[in-house]
Amino acid sequence: CQSNPPPMPLPEAAPLVLTLALDADAQAYFDELRRQHFPPKINYLAAHVTLFHHLPGAEEEAITAQLAEICQAQGPLPVQVTDLRSLGRGVAFNLENAELRALHRRLQMAFSARLTPQDQQKFQPHVTVQNKVDPAVTRQLLADLQASFQPFAATGTGLKLWAYRGGPWELRAVLPFGGKG
Repeated sequence: CQSNPPPMPLPEAAPLVLTLALDADAQAYFDELRRQHFPPKINYLAAHVTLFHHLPGAEEEAITAQLAEICQAQGPLPVQVTDLRSLGRGVAFNLENAELRALHRRLQMAFSARLTPQDQQKFQPHVTVQNKVDPAVTRQLLADLQASFQPFAATGTGLKLWAYRGGPWELRAVLPFGGKG
């Protein structure tokens, strides 16, 4: 009598990352800066505004449905790119919009049982264009960018849900904002 081998354990679902989608011009601007200043060996992502770093991949279907409903009622978000900041070993652009912060708080409440400690923290919207470099390189880029920086407007156009698999992210859903704003 032959016995069947034990079943293979199911792979754990990859954690999900939620980002704010930006208008094409802002996305192209930040992507170009990232291409110029991010270490090439680890620059396998487009520039992004992370809303949540780790939502449970096993709940992807329910999370996507909940996000789609929220996005349908949300209008485009005009955000101000207000200034730059040092990340110690990188540089980021700060974004500001009260409605974006309110949306993030709403999502935090909706996902409260699913959030990691990192995602429970106060939201500080930003776009990282350089990271994991020597602090002297960071200081130089920050000074160079600040010398000509003028605040400007961008638009949040929706949300993107990604599966994190240790390297490049896998796009799982694009959820455009559908409301009039």
